[in-house]
Amino acid sequence: MIIAGKIQAQSIAGTWYGLLNIPSGQVHIVYHITQNADAYSATMDSPDQGAKGIPMDNVSFSGNKITIGSGKIGISYTGIFLPDSNKIKGTFNQGAFSAPLDLSSVMKKAVILNPRPQDPKDFPYKQEDVKFTNAKDGDVLAGTLTMPADGRAKRLVILITGSGPQNRNEELAPFNHRPFLVWSDWLTRQGIAVLRFDDRGIAESTGDFKAATTADFADDAEAAVNYVLSRPDLQKLDIGLLGHSEGGMIAPIVASRDKNVKFIVLLAGPGVPISELMTQQEADQMRLGGAPDTAIAFSTKTNRTLFAAMNQYYDLPADKMKIMMDSVMFKEFSAYPKQALAGKTVDDLVKESSTQIASPWFRYFIHFKPADYLINVKCPVLALDGTVDSQVKCEPNLQGIKQALDKGGNKHYEVVPMPGLNHLFQKATTGAVSEYGTITETVDPTALEKVSSWINGL
Repeated sequence: MIIAGKIQAQSIAGTWYGLLNIPSGQVHIVYHITQNADAYSATMDSPDQGAKGIPMDNVSFSGNKITIGSGKIGISYTGIFLPDSNKIKGTFNQGAFSAPLDLSSVMKKAVILNPRPQDPKDFPYKQEDVKFTNAKDGDVLAGTLTMPADGRAKRLVILITGSGPQNRNEELAPFNHRPFLVWSDWLTRQGIAVLRFDDRGIAESTGDFKAATTADFADDAEAAVNYVLSRPDLQKLDIGLLGHSEGGMIAPIVASRDKNVKFIVLLAGPGVPISELMTQQEADQMRLGGAPDTAIAFSTKTNRTLFAAMNQYYDLPADKMKIMMDSVMFKEFSAYPKQALAGKTVDDLVKESSTQIASPWFRYFIHFKPADYLINVKCPVLALDGTVDSQVKCEPNLQGIKQALDKGGNKHYEVVPMPGLNHLFQKATTGAVSEYGTITETVDPTALEKVSSWINGL
């Protein structure tokens, strides 16, 4: 009792640093934990992947056991606090992935912020801070409108961010990467007006990011279209959408139902069902990390089984779906070889995976089929993907986009593989996620030039 009381009296508030081994290399993980009376809250950074300030919705500290998790993105961490050394020894989990992760209050390996030469140093055009409302739920979205200095733009592009909480610059703050700032600057200098905005609940926008699905984000993008239409000085401009990654899912949703959208640009947008994309993504990441073929095959089988079950039970209420999925996962994880359990029980793995599966965003995401919307897109489409993209594999996704547009009778599209570019459209060596932060350029000029010339050529 005395020992337990002594441990409980310790506080875990502060910043904790760790280095996580993943299939494609190593990534830094940082937890910022705050304490209010007896309650804790936390955010997580993954600097090497460009993520910062991810809110954790489950933080507990009892005895010497620490649990930190986010149901929104299916991440959890469990550890044992060692007060004598001021360290935490534990395990990081995301879906079926699990790996040891030890945390320390001292950052032993510094993260170096490289300069980003593509960040604009001057702004020879008009900039305006704007706000507009999503009429469906009342969220107020904040953003920036840029216009050529002479005011003679013919087209306006609305930028739509990828997965995860993003501000209007799609900022990768730990490494000074601001892709949408670079895209906006380039396009505006080429005579194209641009509107970019913070995701709901992020930066200056209101709303609850964690409770939203891709469909909700599509409503936000359509609210941006309606805002442009509401302004007399912008009404004559042709409105287009440029979506990156998940934004490449959102743009076709909006364009398929809103004829005010005159063109769309898909940057690393999916063209195959997301259940297939995510299975392929994990296999590619494992391969880049040197995992053996047997491990990749085992992971692929597991993901296909779980995602198929999620789609089968998609229409069930959340509580009933959880019961069905727990049963499927228990059977699947029971077939894992002992070494793959990493010291955990099958029940542990089921519990951890249930958190991700219960997320409204993930349920919607895995069930999503891009072709359902692409087939109804009649406006011009430009789809680009890097040939070394390890998150949205280039060939099958561009082919899927092409097939859906063909099926819908769209004759005004261009599908372009970009040689040597990764998911962020940087010139890359392997395309591994661990490379993102080490590359100086934010967006390769070949991608910037292709998009602006295509838009101006419409």
